[in-house]
Amino acid sequence: MIIAAWIILIFTALQLWVVLINTFFSQPLRAQSEQNYPLVSILIPARNEEENIGLLLNDILQQNYQNFEILVFNDQSVDRTAEQVKNAAQNDKRIHLVNSSGLPDGWLGKNYGCYSLAQKAKGDYLLFLDADVRIAGNILTSTLQKMQRYKLGLLSIFPKQKMRTWGEYITVPNMTFILLSLLPLIFVRVLPFVSMAAANGQFMLFNAQTYRKHQPHATFCNNKVEDIAIAQYLKQNKIKIACLQGNNNIACHMYGSFSEAVNGFSKNVIMFFGNSAVLAVLFWLITTFGFIPVVLAMPKSLMLTYFIIFLSIRILVSLTSRQNAAKNVLLIIPQQISLGIFIATAFRNKTNKSFTWKGRNIS
Repeated sequence: MIIAAWIILIFTALQLWVVLINTFFSQPLRAQSEQNYPLVSILIPARNEEENIGLLLNDILQQNYQNFEILVFNDQSVDRTAEQVKNAAQNDKRIHLVNSSGLPDGWLGKNYGCYSLAQKAKGDYLLFLDADVRIAGNILTSTLQKMQRYKLGLLSIFPKQKMRTWGEYITVPNMTFILLSLLPLIFVRVLPFVSMAAANGQFMLFNAQTYRKHQPHATFCNNKVEDIAIAQYLKQNKIKIACLQGNNNIACHMYGSFSEAVNGFSKNVIMFFGNSAVLAVLFWLITTFGFIPVVLAMPKSLMLTYFIIFLSIRILVSLTSRQNAAKNVLLIIPQQISLGIFIATAFRNKTNKSFTWKGRNIS
């Protein structure tokens, strides 16, 4: 028992070390005066996004950086997505609608949408945005300058996550808890190791030459977690990438309910652990029940140290990701239960070889 307690204490201390790196080396996005204005192709795959697409288009048009084209891929939507894009295009000729002619065999919908858009894009940089992302301020300028400064092939951002329901409050924070307590994001840029690769499909900005040479969405046409796979692939090919925690100029409302969050996170939660189900389960067991060996075997001073570290991790992760720290501390237990449900659902989907997303069955 004492050995287990020490392992848990050391692991929790390492988590705090990672969180502190992410807190104090946050790689801020700051826009300086613009020196050149390369064309940016903003590429948005959209399937039944009538509630979001108009808002995102308006956000883009209000950016201070204006040398862009916008291409929206209408992935066989059955709502007013295409109509809203057409209406916006009448007022701004930089907006273009690309309609899907059907999903080819061997492709997933989003991957095919991104690939199709990239084939029509004319920009020097290709920015893939999910339709439920919201942007403001100078996010285009600041990310372009970051790309140019570090000569990156890919820059990806984890946006601030908007939450409105209790189902979201007990599910969505798990993503940032795992990410910011296990991976020092600055290592993604400064270290060459493939294990230090990360990306988020909600915001992926490519150097167009890099994209056209490697065609990453075609390479991973049937991968449910294509963003992480692409980041690893680029690192394997010695291409510099970076992954950042976003600021207040980029946000996303991912899911509207508990069931949506479970369905969404279960498709990629195992990839956060190097695609190892064993590591995912161990992480959940340690972060959920790790206090038990510590309480039973450790002296009071070390037990107190453990709980201070444990709470500090939750608070710092919340502050770094611009979430409500008090709410996340109060909801630790339901959040951990939700994480267990994600992992269990991922096991079930893998066993059944079936997964449903955006109304499509994905094997």
